[in-house]
Amino acid sequence: MDALDAKYPFFATAREAVADAAVSLPELVAADAPAVERARERVERALMDGTVASESGAFPAESEYDAQAELLSYPIARILVSLLDSDPAIEKYAAAEAATAISRIREDLATDDELRSMSTPTIGLDDVLAEFDLADAVQPESPKLDAGGGGATATGGGSGRDPEHYWIAVGPYLRLTSPSWGTSWRLVNRALAGGEVRVAREELLDALEAAVEDRVREGLPFELAAGEGIAAELESGVADLKRLLSERTYAGPVDVVAPDLFPPCMRNLIEKAERGTALSPPESFALMAFLVGIGMTPDEVVAFCGDTSLDAEGIRYQTEYLSDDRGTQYPPPTCETLANYGICHNEADHMQVAADPLAYYEQRVAEADDITDWREENANAAEAESE
Repeated sequence: MDALDAKYPFFATAREAVADAAVSLPELVAADAPAVERARERVERALMDGTVASESGAFPAESEYDAQAELLSYPIARILVSLLDSDPAIEKYAAAEAATAISRIREDLATDDELRSMSTPTIGLDDVLAEFDLADAVQPESPKLDAGGGGATATGGGSGRDPEHYWIAVGPYLRLTSPSWGTSWRLVNRALAGGEVRVAREELLDALEAAVEDRVREGLPFELAAGEGIAAELESGVADLKRLLSERTYAGPVDVVAPDLFPPCMRNLIEKAERGTALSPPESFALMAFLVGIGMTPDEVVAFCGDTSLDAEGIRYQTEYLSDDRGTQYPPPTCETLANYGICHNEADHMQVAADPLAYYEQRVAEADDITDWREENANAAEAESE
């Protein structure tokens, strides 16, 4: 078992490493081995913070767990999340594994070739594409000159280590992306040629994150008889996770919409969208989760974001999901998670007083003397316009 297997435990080579090691997971659990504690941490951080990275530090140099414990924690974590008996828990866990993986992939891709051979093993984009059977479906864009000397682009052939754009076959594109990510992801708004769709490098990584999430989610939940075998050994850990979830479940919305009191990160996202700039999937989700979390209905969010780059259909898709019993079981992303995505910049050191955007907003609302609800202003404006 090497560091690369531990870093990407959902890769085929990592699964083979686990099988070759012939390690008994029930025996590990019975002995409460380090992999078991790491698995508990993995699931807890996934559900609470949107990441599976060890709290002790960045993987792997600063982690207190060795490569074997790190790798074996993955199958045990999948058992734990299965025993939680919650579809939202599975979805959130898979999303956290994918978010952590794509962050590590970005770091690997940013590693200089010279350092790549000297430091911890890393992977290249070709490795990731091959892992998900996308090697033939994704091609880097390379510039070519037409007969008149003008610039043109075509697929095939590398154009340097990090091309800015790629072409991906339509089938995989539709499978890995969603119109709910925004209008720019709709096929009708894409450059399409020869059955291939043009995407920017960061958009390709977004699609690969979806591929990781699909693989992690695959096969979950396991069918395990409660109170028997490995399920019985993990019973106390599962109880702790359920109790933690119960404590962190969002109690209820503030039920007042005061944009001036929104956290800086949410105001920044709104201003960005108002300038016509498309939000990334994590940015869009964070904003939608916050707006639903403060008590806005899907119709209200659509109206609130009417003059932004956000697509009404995508807004409705996300907010209706977040508004039902599945989506509201867990709170929106914490400040730590948002910081990992570059969304939260800890303005005025607010993480010291609020761990998540909702807590920050609740505090500001409680401290405000006079609040005008946006919904009232919107209703009054609509009434005046109809007269």
